[in-house]
Amino acid sequence: MPTATPEQPAERRPPVRDPEAPRRVTLLELFFDLVYVVALSLISRGLVIEVDWQRAVQSLIMLMAMWWTWAITTLVTDLYDPQRTEIKLLIVAVMFGALLMTTAIPEAFGARGLVFAGTYVAIHLGRGLFLMPTVRRHRQTQRRAARIFIWFAVSAIPWLVGATVSGHARETLWLLALAIDYLGFRLAYPVPGLGVVPDAQRNVTAEHLSERYQQFFIIALGDAILVTGTVFSLHHSETENIGAFAVAFATTLLLWRIYVHKSGELLPHAIAMAKQPSKFLNSAPYTHLLMVAGVVTSAAGFDLVLLEPTGRTPPAWLAILLGGPALFLVGRAAFEYEVFSRVSLSRPGGVLALLSIAPGALFLAPVYAALGAMLVLVGVAVADHLRSRGRPPEDPSPPH
Repeated sequence: MPTATPEQPAERRPPVRDPEAPRRVTLLELFFDLVYVVALSLISRGLVIEVDWQRAVQSLIMLMAMWWTWAITTLVTDLYDPQRTEIKLLIVAVMFGALLMTTAIPEAFGARGLVFAGTYVAIHLGRGLFLMPTVRRHRQTQRRAARIFIWFAVSAIPWLVGATVSGHARETLWLLALAIDYLGFRLAYPVPGLGVVPDAQRNVTAEHLSERYQQFFIIALGDAILVTGTVFSLHHSETENIGAFAVAFATTLLLWRIYVHKSGELLPHAIAMAKQPSKFLNSAPYTHLLMVAGVVTSAAGFDLVLLEPTGRTPPAWLAILLGGPALFLVGRAAFEYEVFSRVSLSRPGGVLALLSIAPGALFLAPVYAALGAMLVLVGVAVADHLRSRGRPPEDPSPPH
C-alpha cells in the first residue's frame, strides 16, 4: 500500500494499484472463483440433457456470459488495488451476482431468463456506477470507467429484451449482446467525444493476470474431475466402468499437460517481455475462453461416456467427444502464438486427427470414441515432449 501523505491520506486516494505494491492473487479473489466451479459444472451437465445444436448454442451463450463476468472482474483487480475496502466490496457484490446467475443456468432459456440476463446487466452496470464516483479524483481512470459503462449500457438492451422473448429470438438477441460486449473490449471501448481507452491505461501486471488465467483453467479442469468422480455408472460391468473412468481421467491429465507445457509455464514471462503488455489483453480472454470451452465440452463428454460407455455413438455425442478436445487445441494454438509468435504443427495436426477418426468412431462404442480422442491428445503431448527434449529452455517471444 502506498504511504499516506498530508495532502492525500491513504483512505482518500483513488483505489488504483500502486506500482510498487505486491501483485500476488488475494485470498478474496480465490474465494470469488468458487462460484465458477458450480457454474461450469451446471453448464457441462446441461449440455448433455438434450444433446443437440440448440442446446450447444445455449451452453455457449451461458459460458460466454459467465466467463465475461470473471474476465472483467479479473481486469478490475489488476487495475485497482484489491486490498482496498472499496474494491473488496465490489468483488463481493460481483460474487453475489455471479452466484445468482449460476442458480439461473438450468432455466436461463426458460422461466429464469430475466434473472440470468438482469443479473448480468446489473453486475456490469453496477460496477461502472460504483467505480465512476469512487475514482472521481482520477480523471483519466474515471473516463475509462465511463467508456466501459456506456458499452455495457448499450448491450443491456438486447440482454433485457431477449429475456422477455423465447426460443431462437432469445438466443439471437443474447448472442448480439455478447458480440457487443466482446467487441467493445477488443476495440478498447471507443465512445464519441471520449475516444478509446489509451494503451497506457491498458497495461497489465504479468504476475497477477497470468496467475488468474492459470487458476481459471484449473477450475475448468476441476469440472472435468468432478464429473469423473461423481458420474460413475453402476449399470455396466466393472471393466466397462473402470475403462471409461480411466479414459476420462487420462484425458483430463493430458489437457492439463498440454496447457502447461512451455506456454502455460512461461505466460508471466511472456507478458513481462512484451514491448506492449497491453496487447496480451487483445487476445487472452478469447484464447482462454476457447480452451475453457474445450474442457467444459470434454467434461460433458465424460458424463456421456461414464453413463453409457457401450453401444453405437450417436453423431451428436461424437460432436461432443471429439469437439471438446478440438476446441481446446484450437485455443491452445492461439495461446502458443501469444507466447512464442508461432504455432507448433502438433496443434493443427491434432485437430485434423480428430476429424479423421470421426467417421469411423460413429460405428464404435462411446468409450472407444473417447479413447480415440485421448490417443490424439497423447500424440500431441508426445510431440511437445520430443520437440523440447534435450534442448535449452526456450525464451518467450510474444508478438510485437
